[in-house]
Amino acid sequence: MKKCLWGSVLAAICLVIPMGVQGSELNLAGSTTVQKRIIEPAAAAMEAATGIKVQVRGTNTGVGFKELMAGKVPASMASSPLSALLEENGLAGDTSYQEHILFMDVIVPIVNKGNGVEALSWNQLSDINTGKITNWKEVGGADQAIMVVTSQPTAATREVFQALVMKKATYVNNVREVRSTREEIDLVEKLKGGIGAVSEGFVQMNAGKVKVIKTEPISRPLSLITKGEPAPEIKKILDFLKSPEGKKLFQ
Repeated sequence: MKKCLWGSVLAAICLVIPMGVQGSELNLAGSTTVQKRIIEPAAAAMEAATGIKVQVRGTNTGVGFKELMAGKVPASMASSPLSALLEENGLAGDTSYQEHILFMDVIVPIVNKGNGVEALSWNQLSDINTGKITNWKEVGGADQAIMVVTSQPTAATREVFQALVMKKATYVNNVREVRSTREEIDLVEKLKGGIGAVSEGFVQMNAGKVKVIKTEPISRPLSLITKGEPAPEIKKILDFLKSPEGKKLFQ
C-alpha cells in the first residue's frame, strides 16, 4: 500500500516538473547593465520556464569576456559590441565568438536636477568630458564649474561613450571615477556641476534623482557572447529572453 502511495506521489511530481530540466544551474559573468536590466528582472520567470537557475556576477563587460576567453563561463554578459571586445583583446577577425543581441540600449548624459541646460551636441559633450569646456556658462548654463563623473576604465558604458562621442579622446584630468552606475547616478545627484553618462534604463530605475540631457542617440547592444555555438542551456536562456514573454520583463 505504501509503495503504491509513493509511486503515485512520484508520478505526480514528474508531471509538474519536466525531467531533464530541474536543478540545472548556469553561471554568467560580465556587464552589470545586462545583469540589472535583463537577467535579474527575468530570473524567476526564466527559471520557471526553462528549469535553469542563472547565477550572475556583475564584473563588467571586459572582465566577463576575459573569463569567457579563459573558459571559466559558458557565456559572458556584454554591453559593448563584440567587435570592440575582440579588438581590445587582440582577436580582431576571430569569427569563433558569437554575439547574441537581446536589446539595443541607449546611453544618456545625466546632470544634477538643478542644471538649466536642456540639450548638448556630441561635440559639446566631447569638449566637456575632455576638459575643453570647464564651466556650464559656456554652453548656456549657470556660472558653475563642471565636474565630469564616469565609471572605471574597463566599464563598457564608458568605453562606448568614449569611442562614439569622444572619438577615443582622453578624459579630463580631474574626472571622478566610480565603481558602478548606481554610484555615478548618486554622485551626479549630489554635485551641482556634475555630469555623467549611463544606461537610460538605470535612470528609469532611479527616477527623480538626476536630469537627462537631450542629445543624438548613443546606442549599444546588450547581449550574451559565446565562443562557438551556444551550449544547450545557453540556447534555452536565449530563446526565452528573445521570446515575447521574456521581452516583456525587461523592455
